[in-house]
Parts: sequence; C-alpha cells; structure tokens
Amino acid sequence: MSKPSWNPWHQVVQLREDLRTGELALNEFAADIYDVALRSGKRRIYEDPKEFFALTYPTSALLDLARDVVRRLAGKNQKAVRQLELTYGGGKTHTLITLFHLVTDPASLPQLPAVDEFKARIDLPLPPTRVAVLPFDKFDAEKGTEVRDPSGDRRMLRQPWSALAWQLAGADGLRILHPDDKPEERRTAPAENLLTLLLETPQKDGRSTLILMDEVLMFAHAAVDADPAWRERLKNFFQALTQAATKVDRCAIVASLLATDVAKNDELGRAITDELYAIFRREREEGVEPVSKKDVAEVLRRRFFTPESLQTKEAFRKPVIEALNGIEVLDDETKKSRKDEEVRFVASYPFHPDLTEVLYAKWTQLQGFQRTRGVLRTFALALREAEKWDTSPVVGPNVFLAAPTEDGLSEAARELTQVATVEEHEGKKQEWSSILAGELEKARRVQQELSDLQHREVEQAVLATFLHSQPPGARAQLRELLVLVGATRPDKITLQKALREWFDRSWFLDEAADADTRATNGVKSPPAVWRLGSRPNLKQMHADAVTRVADQTVEEHLLGAIRKNKTLTATASQAGARVHNLPERPGMVDDDGQFRYVVLGPSAASESGKPSAEARRFIEETTAADRPRTERNAIVLAVPSREGVYIARTAVRDYLGWLAVDDALKKEGHELDLVRQQNLDSYRNAALKRIGDAIQQAYCIVVTVSSDNDVQAFRVQVSDAPLFNTIKADSRSRIQESAISPDAVLPGGPYQLWRDDEESRPVRDLVGAFARFPHLPKMLNRQAIVDTIIRGCEEGYFVARLTRPDKSIQTWWRQAPPSDVLDDPQLDLVLPDKAELVNLSPNILRPGMIDDLWRMPQVTVATIRTFFDGAHTITVSRGGYDEPMPVPRVLADVVDGALRAAVKEGWLWLTSGPASLLGEDVPPALVTADTVLQAPPDPISPLDLLPNSLTDAWQSGRSDAMSVAVALSKKVGGTLPWLTVREAIDAAFRARVLDRGPGSVDWPCDYSNASAVSIVVPEPGSVAATLPPAAASDTRTSAATALKPNQLQDLVDVLPDLIKMTAGHELRFRLAVEIKGKQRPHDKLVAAVNELFKDLDDELRIQ
Repeated sequence: MSKPSWNPWHQVVQLREDLRTGELALNEFAADIYDVALRSGKRRIYEDPKEFFALTYPTSALLDLARDVVRRLAGKNQKAVRQLELTYGGGKTHTLITLFHLVTDPASLPQLPAVDEFKARIDLPLPPTRVAVLPFDKFDAEKGTEVRDPSGDRRMLRQPWSALAWQLAGADGLRILHPDDKPEERRTAPAENLLTLLLETPQKDGRSTLILMDEVLMFAHAAVDADPAWRERLKNFFQALTQAATKVDRCAIVASLLATDVAKNDELGRAITDELYAIFRREREEGVEPVSKKDVAEVLRRRFFTPESLQTKEAFRKPVIEALNGIEVLDDETKKSRKDEEVRFVASYPFHPDLTEVLYAKWTQLQGFQRTRGVLRTFALALREAEKWDTSPVVGPNVFLAAPTEDGLSEAARELTQVATVEEHEGKKQEWSSILAGELEKARRVQQELSDLQHREVEQAVLATFLHSQPPGARAQLRELLVLVGATRPDKITLQKALREWFDRSWFLDEAADADTRATNGVKSPPAVWRLGSRPNLKQMHADAVTRVADQTVEEHLLGAIRKNKTLTATASQAGARVHNLPERPGMVDDDGQFRYVVLGPSAASESGKPSAEARRFIEETTAADRPRTERNAIVLAVPSREGVYIARTAVRDYLGWLAVDDALKKEGHELDLVRQQNLDSYRNAALKRIGDAIQQAYCIVVTVSSDNDVQAFRVQVSDAPLFNTIKADSRSRIQESAISPDAVLPGGPYQLWRDDEESRPVRDLVGAFARFPHLPKMLNRQAIVDTIIRGCEEGYFVARLTRPDKSIQTWWRQAPPSDVLDDPQLDLVLPDKAELVNLSPNILRPGMIDDLWRMPQVTVATIRTFFDGAHTITVSRGGYDEPMPVPRVLADVVDGALRAAVKEGWLWLTSGPASLLGEDVPPALVTADTVLQAPPDPISPLDLLPNSLTDAWQSGRSDAMSVAVALSKKVGGTLPWLTVREAIDAAFRARVLDRGPGSVDWPCDYSNASAVSIVVPEPGSVAATLPPAAASDTRTSAATALKPNQLQDLVDVLPDLIKMTAGHELRFRLAVEIKGKQRPHDKLVAAVNELFKDLDDELRIQ
C-alpha cells in the first residue's frame, strides 16, 4: 500500500500520554461525587480541583447552571431547586462535582482557564458554602451510608435526612431533627419547619447551604422494595425539603433523580420517578442538560489530546480539506455545500462530525450506552489502538477496526457490540459480537478481491452500518455510509461495486432494502438503504447452503417425498388397483392377474415414445430376465419425465438448503425475531410445496402395453386431479373400471373369448383373459369381470355349472352363483342352449319374472314343463330392439320341485280340483299336468268380513273361520287358499272389527280347526278379553276401543303429541262408524252422513 498524500489524524493532534500508555483507566470516566465529598483520596482526577478543572470543558449549559446556583447561594435570585435531566453518562455527576468545588473553598480554586470561565460567567465573588452531598446510590437500605460533618468527623447514618443534618451541622443537626433533642436519628421524615431550621444553620457561620443529590431512584427503589412504607416517607421528606429550601435565603438544591442502573427503571421505578418528579416540579426551575450535542467534540478533544496540539485550530484545516476532497467525489451534497462542510469538520476535528452525531443521536437511545461517558469510554478504547496503524485524515469508523494484522473485533468494537447486545429488541437480546465479526470477515474478502481499496473502506462501511443500525430498527442511507468512509479517497465505482458485493454476501444486512434496486446491464447498484440487523439475510444464507447439500441427500429426500405424495396414488386403491409405490425391482410386483398400478422412481424416468430400460423391465420381467411377466395387460406404470426429475431435484435441494439455514442459525445461537422467523418458515414451507408441485408435474409419463402388446410410453396432461384418475381417463391406457356388458363375453362378441367349437369355458379362464391378452381392456378391478359373469348368469346369458369332486353338479341360471364358488376352478360358464339345469330357482317361476312364461294369468304345470324342454327362447329387450335368448333344458321332476317350493314360499297359488294351496307344503301327487298355477290372490279387507258384507257367513251375530272361508270362496267364485282367509281374519281381529267368541280355539290355526274358531262382532265400548297374537314376523302394535263423540274430540286434541311421539313410525287409524237407535236409521240420515264423509274418504260409507 502506497503512502497517502495526507497526514493521518494522530500526526496532527497528539493523544495524552496517560491515555496512550494505558495509565488512564477507563473507570476514570465515571465520576463519583461520594468520593469527592468524603475526600477519600482514591480518585484525584475528581477530588483535586486542579486536576478536575484542567480536564473540564465548561459547556454553555454548565456555565449557566453554575451562575444560577452561585447567585442563589449569594442571595441574588430565587432559583432554589434545580434538577438535572439527563440519564446516566450524560455529565450530571461531573456537573455536581463542578458545583461542589466552586463553592466549598472558593479561595483555594486553582488558576486555570476553566475556572476563569466559570468566574466570568458568574460575575460575582463565590460565596463560601457548606455543601451536603446525598449520594443515594451509596445509601444501603439497611445500614445507610457514611458522611462527614463540618469538622471532618465521619458517622454511619441510616436515614437520608440524618445524613443531611450531619453534613450541615454535625450532632447539632441531628438534635434539631430529633423529637427529644438527642444527637440521634429519627425514623420518620422531618417536617418542613425542622428542615428549615436545619438549612439555616450554616448561615450562622457565614456560609450558604448547597445540597447535591445524585441517583435518588437507586435508594428509593431499594427502600420501597424492602418496605413499602418508605414510599410515603420519601415523598414527605422531599416535599418538606424542597419547600424548606425555597424559604431559606442563600440555599439551593441541585438533584439528579434518575438511577444509573437501568434495571431500576421498571414499573416500580417509573412510578416512584413520577412521584418524585411531581414533587420537584412544584419548586424547581427548568431542567438542565449540562452537555449538549454541540459540546461533544470539545469534551472529547480536552479529554483525549494534549492541550498543546489543540491550541491552533487552523492546523485542523488542512486534514479537513484532504478528507472532504475524497468525500465530495462520492457525495454531491458535500460538493455543493463545501464551505459549510469545512466549518463543520474543523469544529469537530479530529472527529468526523457524522461519527459523533450517530453516537450521540442514536446510541444514546440505548439503555446501556452512557451518553458523554459512553462516548468518552468508547473513543478511549479506540484511539489508543488506532493511533498505531490508522491512515485516515479524520477519526471515523476506521478507528473501531482491529489492526490490519489481527482478526476479529477490536476492543472498542467489542465494547460497542456488548452495549448493543444488552439492548433487547422484541424481547430478545442480539448477539452482535459474532454478527459483526462475520460481516467484517466478508468485507475483508471483498477488499482482497478489489485491490484498489487500500484503506479498508468496506470494513469501515460495515462499522458505519452497524453504528447507524442502532437502536434496533434504525438504518443508514447510502449517502451516510459514503460520507463516513470517503475521507481516504476511494474510487467511486470500485467502492460501489465493493458495497454491492458485500451486500450480496452479507448474512445480516436487511435484504428487504434491495427490493426496489434495479439492475443496469445486468449489474445491480448498492441499495439506497442499509440496515445491519441481528437477523441473518436468509436468502443469502440459503444460497450458500444449497451448494453444500450432497447429491445423495437430495436423492434420498426426493424418494421420500415421492413416496409421501398422495396425488400419485390417490383413488387407485379405492378403484380396485393394487398399488406399488416405488418398488425396487420387478419381482416386488406380483404377476397374478390383479391390476397393478406401479409408481417408479427417478431412475425409471422416460420420455414420450421412449420408455426407459428400467420401466421396460417392470413390464416384461418378474423375478429375473428369464422369467417373463405373463399378465402384461394388468400393469400400468407411472414414471417421471427426465426434465421433471431435474426440476424436482432442484426443488428438493432448495428445500434442504432452507433446512440447513435453520439448523445453522440454531447451532450458532442466533435467535430470530418473530418476523424473520415467519419469513424463514414461509420460505421453507413454500419450498416444501414446490417439491410437491414439481413431483406432481414430473409424473406425466405412462408406461404400459398397447393393444399390439408393445411397451409404450406416452405423456398425459397433469392437473390437480389425482394422477391415477388422469391415467384412467386417457383412452391410450385402455383401462376399464366398470363391469362390461355380459353379451360382450358371449361367442361372437368383440373380445373373442370363445372358440367356435366351445360350449363352455372355465370362469377362471374368462376372468384371467383380461389380464393376459393385450387386445382386451385392462380391467381395473378383477371383481368387475366377476360382476359381469354374475350379471350374465342373472340375466340368463350363461348357465353357471359347478362339478363337485364327487361328480355331483350344481347349476345357476337367472340367478347369481354363491360367492364361495366363484373362485372354484371347476366353475364353468355354459351357453344356455347347451346346458341342462339340475336345479331351478323357485324365484324364477314367480309371475312377472319371465314374461314369456306368464302370458296368461293362469298356467298349468304342463305349460311350465314344456317351457323348460330346451327348445324355447325368451325375448330380451336390448334398448331399442328385442333379442331371443335360449332357455336351458330342465327335467320335469326338477321343474315340479321348484313349483312346490314356490308355492311353499307363497310366490305361487296352486289349485287342483278342490285343493287350493298357498304358503304350505304341496303333496307331490297334486302336481299333475293339469294343475293350475297363478299369482297369489289379493289381500281381503277386514271390513269385507263384517255381517253386512258377508251375510252368508253369519247367523245370529255369530260366525266361525270355516264359514268365513266358505263364504269368501263363494263370493270370489273359487276356493281361496287358507293363507289368504287366515290373514283376512287375523287383520279383522287386530283391527277390533271382529272378535273371537266364547269357546273359541287358539288363533291362528290351520284349516282343519277353522270351524272351531268362533267369531263375533264386539259390542260398542267393549274391549276383547284376549287380543289375537301377532305373527312372528309382524312388526306392528295396536290398540282398539269404542269411543263416544266427546272422546273422539279428546283424541283429536292429543293428536299433535301423538304424531310427535311416534315420529319415524307409520301411524294409521282404522275407523268404524256405528249409528244405533231403537230402529234402523232411515235412508235420509244415512245419505246425509255419507255426504259428510265424502270429503274425508270415498270408501267411508255407511251401508
């Protein structure tokens, strides 16, 4: 690196020797008025007025305060109570020490420029004053503190008012406050009148009274926390003290209420502070800020540099000009206001004014930074190290860097990071030391790549950004960075390129700042806003992490993601397919005729028209190459395209990169704030979703056999629908989901499943043909083929025939074979015209089942036998046309057996001579060629059994079941079956329109006991003694009685509740209306009543 053309700042101004050698301890910057008041001799720099005023810079505010306080002590004004406004580190303790030295022994003040400035501003003789110091940070809540009386005697006192009294008047002061005039302490706060006497005491010796209070909140917080009674005690004390001070001439109070310990500024501390402020506000003048922002540069100069090097400010101009020559190249605003900038830089020299500005304006907002004291301490650390190597003409962010030969952070930078780390943001502390060290390392790499930057400008930019980024959330404009680092004249283009490089590599610059940056010729300029946060730049971390993800890890995760992707296999299993998700070899996919849907991995990637070798193996092989797959038509492969695999792998790598970022942050101990954590979660979740989307889009190739038995690969259009649905809907897949028409399986059908000379085929062969022969559709569900065969049997296309091992045979026609025989290898399908049924289902013989059989309401047994002689057909409608279907041959005894079973089931009514049978066993002798069969008669209404409807069955109001049966048969013109009559009588009993008479046998009964069943019409209002039992299959329950008109009205009233109560059941009423008088009602009355009933029900008529 060539020697610069300017002189670095440390060659223009010289550091004080004690600072350069380290003799000036850093704790020297923390003033302590307690040591001064006790004259302990521990800290001469503050206790010795000569050393103290030699380093004191009388700021304008400090001069004004000293003037007002001294004039009050001289009795020249009424400003009795003054309060210092600043928090710790703001020069308030230094101010109290200044006042202490000015008036304690004014005659002994040293002859120094600072003392002369104070005297000139005060402009009157300094009055001798007795000073009482109440350093509340030194008060122990239990033991108090040690103080000196006017004669120098020391005593430990517990109460603040006792310490005040001892310092002002010794034992006499304690007597003034004590209720018994003893030189002892009192526990309660003294009243205003006693404090007034105490404050007047020094005047007896010709002295004024000055009370200096520091860190009031420190003691107040501890005392109130231990004993809440102290809250009122202190309020009373300060109230009385401030009021007394205003009443005593030549008495003043200067107080600093706030605590150095920021922990005391909790809820209790704030409440106490508010109460104290309210008390002091009543009596005090305006608050005082001893050191303002414009005083900082001079305070720094006086503390750090020798007086000799500061005497001629004109010597500052040349290095300032050198610095501004470099800055104005980078910043047009500096160039436009060059003269004003020279004035500003000279006033601040050797400190860059923007550096002291950011420290004073921004860092003083941090609770851990001590305003002027903090600036002093920070620069003390930085300057004594930077003097050894720094080449800049001004003190800028460069001084906070470590020496060029050292790694890591300088001591000053570490001090700043510790302050920033203590600051909580959104409830969390920030680990700034590691953050800043990492960013500086990236900056050094950029500087190594861009050799034109010779003065560590990128590192300076890192420090400048860090400084501007406090408190959390603050930021810097690009111009502010350029002005801070431009003093060493970096090339503008190179510097901007370097800043861009740092931004792109940074882990902790706010990436949101780059959102509005536009590229020019493919190159982005530095962002306009810079903020270095404790949150990593997630995307940049991710870009680095992606490059470190191993290919094997990507492949393993991709396979796992494919296996978990539900869209690839959804609905396949439900549709009947056997699903194989990522089988490793063909032998894992069974060759058993079941439909197999196979999802293969990336290694089987194919292109349309170009199935991969691995995909072919799954179609052509089973466990080995010499063991070919026979059921080739029952397997369909879903494989990814090659470009889809690439996209999916990229998506997986992207996702794993985000996982690596999250893992790295946790290992390094970086705690993300809520917003940044949400961003990371969002990036990770979006990347995870892209994996699913990429996989879904990748699986767009189907590999299966064509109708020509060639292995083909074709592309399908992927959508949000499950992949299997898309494959199934594509005609090239030739997948048949539903059962096919049975006639398609017949000889001559489109599938050519029968040879010309075949009369029967094993069911197993027919079912397996669809999996084996590629010219057939791929039957998705084997059960669909079975369902087709079952439907063919039910509709009469086939006869199912099973030959048992004992050579016995069972057949099924127009009915489904039992499920337990469908897988039997001996089950054959026989063409109806070639089959003979060994058993006939009685259900087939029911009227309406075969229209060609029941052309007439009544048929004879001979007609039915002839129908099944093997030479007849039935007509089947085929949706627009009729087609004849052969009826298989059935032997006469098989037909007769089916007829008897149908009669027994109640499906057929058999009549033969006087015999009329339904729902009962039929003697074989009754089944002759002339026996007539017909549908069962219609049910008979119970009302048709009443005397006025069936007069032939009744005599003197009595009847029996046999009479009813005979009368009913006579009425219909033929013998009714006993089952029909019995059901009619049973219904009449249950409806209570009839009842059993005395001596009746049990009901129900068979036909042989019918004459013993006595039947009567119940009397009105009577209830049958014995209700007829319900049939075993009857699910009804009922009640019956005779109601008078008023009772019927009551029934109507409860009807809504009855309906609600029986919801879900069928509720019916059987109504019988009876009109009875001395004589039969005349016809006009009957007609009138029937007219009323007409609107209710047409069938309700009185006869």
